[in-house]
Amino acid sequence: MKYKIFISSVQKEMEHERSTISSLITTDPFLNEHLIPVLFDKEPISGRKTSKPYLDCLDSCQIYILLISKEYGKLQGSISATHLEYRRSQKNKLPTLIFVKGQDDEQRETKTKKLFNKIKADGYTYKRFYDRLDLRIEVRRALIKVLEQEFGIVPTKNESKSGADTLEATSPFEAKQTDILWNQLDYDVAKEWLTKIDDVLKKKIRKDIILNHLRTRGMLWHKQGTEDYFALAAGIIFLGRNPSSVFPHCRILADAYRGQETDPNPKDQSTINAPAPVVVQAVIDFVNNNTRHPPRIVGLNRIVLNEYPVEAIREAIVNAIAHRNYEDKSRTIMVEVFFNRVVISSPGLPPRPLTLPKLRRGKYLPCSRNPVVAQSLALLKLMEQRGSGLARMKAAMLDHGLDPPVFDIIDGYFQVTLPGAGDNVDRLRIPEDKIKNLISPSVEERLNERQKQMMVILIQGESLTSRKCEKLFGVSRPISASDFKVLVQTGIARRVGQGRSTHYVLNSKHNR
Repeated sequence: MKYKIFISSVQKEMEHERSTISSLITTDPFLNEHLIPVLFDKEPISGRKTSKPYLDCLDSCQIYILLISKEYGKLQGSISATHLEYRRSQKNKLPTLIFVKGQDDEQRETKTKKLFNKIKADGYTYKRFYDRLDLRIEVRRALIKVLEQEFGIVPTKNESKSGADTLEATSPFEAKQTDILWNQLDYDVAKEWLTKIDDVLKKKIRKDIILNHLRTRGMLWHKQGTEDYFALAAGIIFLGRNPSSVFPHCRILADAYRGQETDPNPKDQSTINAPAPVVVQAVIDFVNNNTRHPPRIVGLNRIVLNEYPVEAIREAIVNAIAHRNYEDKSRTIMVEVFFNRVVISSPGLPPRPLTLPKLRRGKYLPCSRNPVVAQSLALLKLMEQRGSGLARMKAAMLDHGLDPPVFDIIDGYFQVTLPGAGDNVDRLRIPEDKIKNLISPSVEERLNERQKQMMVILIQGESLTSRKCEKLFGVSRPISASDFKVLVQTGIARRVGQGRSTHYVLNSKHNR
């Protein structure tokens, strides 16, 4: 069961702080496993008539958080909506967490002071905060305590340490507000992402639902009093059609060289500038387009190998996007393809408490500088948030017949080098997923020698006709027709065309 947290404040005044708490809950692996943030103004409209719908929403929640600053809020009768929410939370006997912004209580409105005094008289302790970064720290501590005291849920030592490390390392860049309207993001990528991670059902794809989920996920901020949603920096990185038009350093420079060193005339270049999920595939394609693909014959099957395992390339570029230092505006992520290696360089050193020796040993707890982007990629199964990404990259390289990746820090970049096959492409191993669906020995046994030779021709990418077989093997038309019948029945070949244009090609499931 997940417990719902109602996050209350004067909406216009504390929009960004409420979104910060929502983002904290959805990006912290432990909190996200047990809690759901509720921002009333983002909830779908009810079809039932009600005088105070926000109180009905509060009634469905199990934890109440109140943020107090200067303003009291618009009156709903004799008191404000925020004050009404506080009263209802007390009536429902909800665990209540109070966070007060700033030290100077004299700057608060008179009614706000009275509410604050009432809260203290009710016996509640509270925590003061100054900005959104220290608010995240205090809220996480408080929620962990509430989960333990009220629901008997305790984080493991690793979960507690990893979450605390991420909070300490978190960059403020992701939460930067922009004036970029939501419709300047890639809405199609957003819809596909939210449906794929099961936030939104395909039959319930509506603009308001999409925007509200993007806000909860830390991609957008809502301008109170309007229907306008604007992108946060994390939204630009993850969903921006052209992120570098807003943040020029948010792009990837890819170069492919003919030899083992850089030269002024690369054989291929690309500037990759798109939503993060699109960028990942674009980098994989760039590497594959500029590396070798040696063929192998396994039995009767022709398999084309990649020089580098896709899993390792994907892991390296995803980590670069998720963990780079976006506050360094002078540098971009770089992908360099050489004859004997691929190098991916990401601006910034590993966030504390991670160190290069820890990463090399594989002995570290997960920690992210950009938790919103990292979790958004993790939800697509593009990365792990358990600190196993570098280990899986190493396993993918070794399983492919290559040396393990090399991690280093060069001129302020965190650099991942994937050693290639060099002059010895024979060292490359056939991946297990390539071996699946090959022609089985039982099927191969049903073929005579002539049919096996026909199969080899098809595997090499050629097509066959009856006339060609008659000429190659010196057989009659009925015998070649019988041979083709066997190849089709066993699922090895398929017939294309009719009459004189009839020819046979390799069945698509074997064409790898």
